[in-house]
Order: sequence, then C-alpha cells, then structure tokens
Amino acid sequence: MSANDAIRVLLIDNHPLVLDGLKAILETYDHIDVVGVASNAGSGLDVALATRPAVVLMDINMPQINGIDALELFKEKLPAARILMLSMHDSREYISTSVMHGASGYVLKDVATDEIVLAIEAVAAGGTYFSSGVYDVLMERNREMATALTSREQAVLLLIAGGKSNRDTALTLEISERTVETHRKHIKRKLGIATTAGLTRYAIENGLIER
Repeated sequence: MSANDAIRVLLIDNHPLVLDGLKAILETYDHIDVVGVASNAGSGLDVALATRPAVVLMDINMPQINGIDALELFKEKLPAARILMLSMHDSREYISTSVMHGASGYVLKDVATDEIVLAIEAVAAGGTYFSSGVYDVLMERNREMATALTSREQAVLLLIAGGKSNRDTALTLEISERTVETHRKHIKRKLGIATTAGLTRYAIENGLIER
C-alpha cells in the first residue's frame, strides 16, 4: 500500500505513555499513517488543520477542553474528519453524549490493539464502531434492542432522541436525510414505537440519554 492510500490518523491524549505507545504500535501497520500527535484538544485541532487526518483518535478526559466539547470544534472546523473516542470510561453517559456530539465510534483503552485498528478502519470507511465493552454498557438494559438494531440504527436513535432533526442527524453521520428517515422507520418498527417522543422516552428509560 502506498503512503497516499494509508489512513491518515491523528492521536490526541494527555498521557505521554499512552500517546507514545499507541503511536509506536499503529506505525507498525502499513495501511495506517500517524500524521500527528497532540497532548490536548486545542493543539490537536491546530495539528488537524495542518495535516487533514481522516480519523482523529481522541481521549475524553483532557485538560482545558475535554474530548466531548472538542468534538463540536472538530466537526465545525474539519467536518470530513471522523472522530473516534478512546477512553478508560465505560460510562453510558460518556458514550451516548459522545455519539450525540458527532463521534463515529467509542473504544475502551483496555481493548487489544487489533480492535483499535478495526475501529479506525471502520470509521475511516464511513461506518461506526463501538468496542464490545461499550456496546454492552449501552445495551445492557435491553438485550432485545441490542440484537434488533444495527450499530448505525443505534447511532441514529441516540441523535434523534437527543433532539436532532433528520437534517442534523444526516450531517453528523454524513449520510443522506432519506437514509436517516429509512433508519428512523426501521427503528420504530423494530422497537414497536410510533412517535419520536416515544423514541426519546425509550432512550431515557433505558439510560441511553439523560433525562
């Protein structure tokens, strides 16, 4: 694979050992090009604007600007970049809030390196990725939903329940409004819920979003 074909990745984490270790490991993969590293979201945005990464792998707990707040900045300044959250926290609130702010995936720091690479590949290809531990946390209160909804439908549900319009959801997930409407219909059918208010209530009752 040529350098031009490699997935351009930016790493943002305020823990030097994590940053250096992850960079060293990812650089062993021929199809991944680590174009920059940063220890905080502010400098990370500067590096991103200069290097134009396809994927930004970003920690949540950082000084000055946390990862969730930084998501909105990145989506505004670099709408084409896919944001993959990397965190030690499997909190439902962190996970769902990240998705509602535009993250394409959420991976726990204790997963194997191969899974981080899988996540990078998935979001770079326009998909979403949630590591197995994250998926379990999001769906532990409703196993039927976990098997019924695809990962993309789950992302659409979180955004809609969080008050996003079809247009905003489409922009966040980089899909068409027609595709969002199709996902919405499938979600309602699978969950047996007829209204948007019902979807919001469902998400609140199952701990997917805050009341």
